Order: sequence, then C-alpha cells, then structure tokens
Amino acid sequence: MMIHNMSYEERFVSSAASVLEQHGIGITLVTDFDEYRSQLIAERPDHEIGAPFDPELHNLNKTNAFWMIGRNRQGEIMHTQAIRLLDLGCGTLGDYFSKSFRDFPPPGVPIDMKRSQYRVGPGANRMKGQVAYHGEFWIGGIPGEYRGSGISTVLCRLGFWEAFQRWDLDHMVGFMAQSVAFKGWVERAGWMHTDPNALRWALKGKETMIEGFLAYLHREDFHFLLNVPEAQRFAKAA
Repeated sequence: MMIHNMSYEERFVSSAASVLEQHGIGITLVTDFDEYRSQLIAERPDHEIGAPFDPELHNLNKTNAFWMIGRNRQGEIMHTQAIRLLDLGCGTLGDYFSKSFRDFPPPGVPIDMKRSQYRVGPGANRMKGQVAYHGEFWIGGIPGEYRGSGISTVLCRLGFWEAFQRWDLDHMVGFMAQSVAFKGWVERAGWMHTDPNALRWALKGKETMIEGFLAYLHREDFHFLLNVPEAQRFAKAA
C-alpha cells in the first residue's frame, strides 16, 4: 500500500538505492573541494581535477557546489561527479559562456585558448535564473564490471536529483565532446536537449579542433524524467 502512495521522486530514489545496493556501491556527498582534490591525488593519480571544480581557481563551498563519490564493496573509488552553481546575474547562459567558456576546458588536454571558440546556441540564449553546471563524471571498475548494468544512468540522475533538490534549479547544463554525445551518452545520462557544435577547443601546436556540445535540461524536463517507469529508466541503460 505504501509503495502506491509514494511520489515519483520517492520512487526514483528508492529504485536508485536498490540498484546501487545490488552492486555494492556506497555514495557520499561532500562540499569540501580541497578534500576532493586530495582524494583524487591519493586514489586516482592519473586524473587531474577539472578547472571548473578546482578550488584554487574558484570559491567552491557548501552553498554553491558539491561532489559525489561512489565506492565499491572493497572501499575503492569507482565513481565521481561534481556540480556547481553558475552566477548568471541578470543575463542568459549564452551571455555567461560567451565571456567565461574558457573557464570550462576539457581536463588533461593542452588547449590553445586564443583559437578556441564558443558559439551561442538557441538553448543557451533562452536560459536564465538558477543554473548549475555538471562535470567530473567518471565510472571506473575492471573492464565490463559495470557495463550494461544501468549504473551510469542511475548515478548521473542521482546527481541531477540532488542538485535540483538542493538549489531549486531552473536548468542543469554540461559540456561534452561531440564523440561522446554521438555514442549515446546524452540519452543514457538523461540530458533532454543539446546545442550541437557549441564549442571548438583548439589543441596547442595542432590544427586539430575538439568539437563540443552543450547539453541541458530544464526543471520540467527533470520532473518528466523522474516519472519515466523504472523498467524503462534503468534497463540496459549503461
């Protein structure tokens, strides 16, 4: 009887918790980004924290940012993601990124900032209000351990859910490489809209350009997403 009286958000959280328990994954939410950096250095030395979440570059605290870490049954890090608020002031997201897109480069790649470009798309031009940026998403484990389990879908949408709950967001946004978007990550993660070719990152010393998408969803999109039946949401999602 109680299950039938649960809201769609409660059903989502319950379903997600069940999936994580089945895989022996424990989740922790933290707002100290110096601690995040320390844990990455200790346990993921091959990964450099991304510039959007570097505490030496930004004032990140419990009011404007958090990170999520997942550990397996052995206590090893198998997942990270981080989310922070963007200060748009009275302007649009397009206005904001036109001035500050260089603060959001892909990690671990030498970028020629002068040659890199941001093109304002129609979605970015329409977004105002309370907006959060999502990044640092990673899932580890041995090859094939989590593939096909739906874990990536569950973890990403848990991060979305926490951010919308925490800040009563109007919009959630993120950048991703075109190659990643074309592999279906947009749909698996739950992003419901994109501005394609919004970014062109120039590599230092090369003519090569990394094409990037702006992915986003609105408050009403996320409520719709949480109300998708569990069987459709998690089955064969990752």
